[in-house]
Amino acid sequence: MTIGRLNHVGMATPSIEASLAVYRDMLGAAVGEPFDLPAQGVRVCFVDLPNTQIELIEPLGDASPIHGFLRKNPAGGQHHVCFEVDDIAVAVADMTAKGARVLGAPRIGAHGTLVVFLHPKDMGGVLVELMEAPGAGH
Repeated sequence: MTIGRLNHVGMATPSIEASLAVYRDMLGAAVGEPFDLPAQGVRVCFVDLPNTQIELIEPLGDASPIHGFLRKNPAGGQHHVCFEVDDIAVAVADMTAKGARVLGAPRIGAHGTLVVFLHPKDMGGVLVELMEAPGAGH
């Protein structure tokens, strides 16, 4: 397995609206509409950049995994980086064989394709998301 392009950088935030104001009003970026992903306990909004996206992630509900991150980083901050892969099953098998801890089974992510996360302790301190490239459909 070889990683593909950087799809997005995930940024946890206590308020998507406040973060959107920074990207839209201060930086002049095009922003999408926020939407809920109840299965993952998050509210999400994408900021479009010429070469990638920023994924803004706000907790949705009391059980959201983002609460733990925000307890340590109350103002928010970089949560993860997401790289595209051709086949999520091949990527999971390869990462597991190389000793990386895969966090859960692949599931549908915010882009509507399969995603999986790799433990930061195995990835140089960075939470890495692998996303099956749109259209790969394996």
